Amino acid sequence: MSSAGQTSKEEATKGTVGIVMLVHTALERAEQVARHWAAAGCPVVIHVDRKVPQTTFKTFRDGLSDEQLIRFSPRHTCEWGTWGIVAASQSAAEMMLRSCPGVRHVYLSSGSCLPLRPVQELVDYLAARPQTDFIESATTADVPWIVGGLDVERFTLRFPFSWKKQRALFDGYVNLQRRLRIKRRIPPGLVPHMGSQWWCLTRRTLSAILEDPDRPIHDRYFKKVWIPDESYFQTLARQHSAQIESRSLTLSKFDFEGKPHIFYDDHLQLLRRSDCFVARKIWPRAQRLYDAFLTDPAGAMKRTEPNPGKIDRVFSKAVERRTRGRPGLYMQSRFPSKWSVSNVTANPYSVFQGFAELFVDFESWLNRTTGSRVHGHLFAPDRAEFADGDSMINGALSDTAKLRDNNPESFLTNLIWNTRGQRQSFQFGPQDNQKIGAFIAGDPNAHVSVISGAWAVPLFRSTQSFSELRRIAARLQRIEAAHLHLLRDQHTKARVRIWTMAEFVEAPMEPLQAILDDLGAQAPRHLNEAPTMADLEGFGQFLQNLKNQGMHPYLMGDFPVEQGPVSMPKSPRKPYLVR
Repeated sequence: MSSAGQTSKEEATKGTVGIVMLVHTALERAEQVARHWAAAGCPVVIHVDRKVPQTTFKTFRDGLSDEQLIRFSPRHTCEWGTWGIVAASQSAAEMMLRSCPGVRHVYLSSGSCLPLRPVQELVDYLAARPQTDFIESATTADVPWIVGGLDVERFTLRFPFSWKKQRALFDGYVNLQRRLRIKRRIPPGLVPHMGSQWWCLTRRTLSAILEDPDRPIHDRYFKKVWIPDESYFQTLARQHSAQIESRSLTLSKFDFEGKPHIFYDDHLQLLRRSDCFVARKIWPRAQRLYDAFLTDPAGAMKRTEPNPGKIDRVFSKAVERRTRGRPGLYMQSRFPSKWSVSNVTANPYSVFQGFAELFVDFESWLNRTTGSRVHGHLFAPDRAEFADGDSMINGALSDTAKLRDNNPESFLTNLIWNTRGQRQSFQFGPQDNQKIGAFIAGDPNAHVSVISGAWAVPLFRSTQSFSELRRIAARLQRIEAAHLHLLRDQHTKARVRIWTMAEFVEAPMEPLQAILDDLGAQAPRHLNEAPTMADLEGFGQFLQNLKNQGMHPYLMGDFPVEQGPVSMPKSPRKPYLVR
């Protein structure tokens, strides 16, 4: 290539985004997507798995030889869960940085990834954030997606065998290391982090990782880590990045077994709702998706903040239906066991988790609206918070925490028995005595309503140091996650409703109406007065700050960084007669 041609090529890529593509199958689709990136002025470096036959690779490479912005990196063998994927990412990234000096961000994608929005929007988005690295990065204690029983151990044991092809050797060697108590030493200064493989790093951060004097030490260590592509860059980015947004710009979803969801043609509208720049994993024969997002400018999505979690509810409900089934539908894989349905308390009662935190006047509102007796946190650490601040209730039950905690099950049973004829409601949360949780879950009379993650609202309004808030948030999240796991257990007999905080805030009226209908005949048929919701301005950024500090606040759901105003109905005006 002439010097003039080389100069014009570098000018074309100045200040843009470089795309690294890891390809191993569906090469015709990878070619289509690579041309789409290059047509928008983004240089592309493609790594093709060495397991792809040489003749097939040559045909693929020759088919793209007319594109000056597309290059091919040295090939590595990429086996799932092993070092080859990291080595492929390193080689391709090094070629990108070396051959395209104008590239400011490098975006890692796969051959099954599909751009969902115009490429220029991604370029503009990253240009407005020149120092920001987008990489999901959280410590092992704070992530919910680990599947397979290995969390910290993936960093302290050795994994020389393939999990997929040598499963017996893999499991045997893991058990041997456990029995012999063999542990690897983590290199000094490294704190293992995990996250999505699909990142977008600045040139500065990526160069620092690849040119680190300790890289031989890091590479030697991570070569024996299990699934290093989800921890290598995620850990080292914490060492070198000036500003991390702990999230991926790629929509990538996994099922309860840790397998990636595949998007088909009928997911078109779902993908448009995500507002994401890129999605994986796309079925190669999903012609409608490729036509819509690569060749249909009219179908381009609006400019907005990418939010992969926006469709989490759809996936969560799909997983729940797949794993738990539906009432009255029996199949061999989840035939229910025979267990008792006898009640352990005298009357139905309601338990509300997260409502008193999200609404400033929830208890008084519920009392006015339903006529039921509404208590505070009956299992609070200091005392039982009876309604109206009483220190004693029917049956001579005292609010003393020591007496209550001596036998919390009997305390609740007596309270319900001695208040028969009046519906009892009380608040519960991760800061309360959790010993009562299993009892409530096993009681068919319990009607439990949960807004998961709402415990973070008081922390958001707290004046404590952020490091202390992060520690408290991690502890409360672990407690609530365990409680939610208990409520979702197949043996749970309580009537349970669970909303993420983001889901509830988005449309609060329907669940509030459902709660009132559940409380019985005294509740009005239609909700005409709503409780006052706490001011959540800045709450999304608070959650993002927790992510940026290495914690993953996942129980709140898909709460956006910039939360729009919540529309709550106003109390109706009194009717008047016009003469």
